[in-house]
Amino acid sequence: MVSFGRWWNRHGLQLAVILLVLGTVWLGRPAVAVLLRELYSRLVAPWQARPAVLEQLRDSRVLELEQRVSELQRQNQQLKTLVKYQQSLNLSTTSAPVIGRSPSHWWQQLLLAAGRAQGVGESGVVLAPGGVIGRVMSTTDHTSQVLLITDASSKVGVTLTRSRAMGILQGQGNDQPLLRFFDKDPNARVGDGVVTSTFSTVFPAGLPVGRIVSINWKATPAPEATVELYAPLDQVEWGVIQTYASTPRPEKLDQLGP
Repeated sequence: MVSFGRWWNRHGLQLAVILLVLGTVWLGRPAVAVLLRELYSRLVAPWQARPAVLEQLRDSRVLELEQRVSELQRQNQQLKTLVKYQQSLNLSTTSAPVIGRSPSHWWQQLLLAAGRAQGVGESGVVLAPGGVIGRVMSTTDHTSQVLLITDASSKVGVTLTRSRAMGILQGQGNDQPLLRFFDKDPNARVGDGVVTSTFSTVFPAGLPVGRIVSINWKATPAPEATVELYAPLDQVEWGVIQTYASTPRPEKLDQLGP
């Protein structure tokens, strides 16, 4: 009886309307029959629309799953690239995702999810697929604050791969740091590759940095070149951090800090 009562509560009105429509049609009263059929259509409309709603929900779920699969594939490819890059380095390193970056300090600093517990120390070099992006400023047990080479206080000793002309690379607070040459007449060209210098005491020599995109020959006391970094800092999601086994003791030549 309880089950019948529940069924009647759900479907009784609908059944009554159906019987009433059938009875009216059978009695030959067209006007009333039309009215009752309209009433019936409105009553059953929610049940008729339900399949369309369910189909829309299924489509939304499929789109969500497709998006998740696409994102997982992208992350998987990114990690494969990162592993290959680490293996190509002659350094002891650990990789870590970027977990913090302020829009107001976008070209100055970022936070990586690896710290002292993973063997990271202050002044450790930080790279990304492409080349150098900065060095570790400070650490906690599981995080590292990174000063980027695009920060205005960043200074890195560099050399050109073609002519071996040397200078200091200094950040400008944007995506293209400035290379200030030592020589007043450097052998430099647009397109020349830039790597860390053998005179660097913070960065190992020969690490790729970027390439020259323009040269100001009128700058004083020596020409200056704008450098495009190999590692696109605006898209960095993972960093490769030099660990204790290969972190040099910082001196004064090209400290990144002020």
